[in-house]
Amino acid sequence: MEILLADKAGFCFGVKRAINTAFEAAAKGKIFCLGPLIHNPQEVDRLRRAGVETVDDFSSLKAGDSLIIRSHGVPPRVLEQARDRGLTIIDLTCPFVGKAQRHAEALNKEGYQVVVVGEKKHPEVQSILGYAGDNAVVVEKAEDTESLEFQSRLGVVAQTTQTYGNFSEIVLKLLRLSKELKIFNTICSSTKERQDAARVLAGQVDVMLVVGGRNSANTSRLADLCKREGKPTYHIEVADEIRHEWVKGANRVGVTAGASTPDWVVEGVIEKLITEGGKVGR
Repeated sequence: MEILLADKAGFCFGVKRAINTAFEAAAKGKIFCLGPLIHNPQEVDRLRRAGVETVDDFSSLKAGDSLIIRSHGVPPRVLEQARDRGLTIIDLTCPFVGKAQRHAEALNKEGYQVVVVGEKKHPEVQSILGYAGDNAVVVEKAEDTESLEFQSRLGVVAQTTQTYGNFSEIVLKLLRLSKELKIFNTICSSTKERQDAARVLAGQVDVMLVVGGRNSANTSRLADLCKREGKPTYHIEVADEIRHEWVKGANRVGVTAGASTPDWVVEGVIEKLITEGGKVGR
């Protein structure tokens, strides 16, 4: 059995930056993070052991405490509240998310109704909405446009982990519903690279393993893309979840990982596959 790793897999630039900064800050004393820094339970636990405590809100924090704003970002009112409380802000909002926030804010100021293509409950989408104005709407899939009310001038941004296929399909629907449409493609380039690499690899193997947090949107999309290639696909968080029958008889097993999946987790999966009789290819 040959084990093939996708050309692009695991931590992206924004996540690496956030993780490294968090560890450096924690080395100087305990810090707090508003929500899990990334959607990977294993890495969040490693951060906790290093002194990064995840909190759901900052009501119990006192002036001078350090608070991380995670890679998904937050609405501007949350930043204002944290500063008013006297907290030291460590803003680790992903640069791509920050770009989507700025575009949403500019579109709103120009009089467009902002449409955010993404998952309504995802923290990144919630952060973008904070900049998008009261009339902003979230569209998750193309058919959602049939039940929503839109103004004649629409401005569109995307959750950074969206697929190009879903984004394009929704934009085409909005084109028919608007008189003026202004579009900013805010999908992260790292996301597209991982999606393209996963799709190519899925076409070359018998089985795909997609590694990453089950609460990770970009990892879940990788799994969906691989399934669409018609290959048995398993979304796992850690190596211990691998079952022998998944890879039994496979000539080639492909491995990819979401942008919030650390290298040490991916390496654990590779090592597990080697114990199952695999040999790393390429």
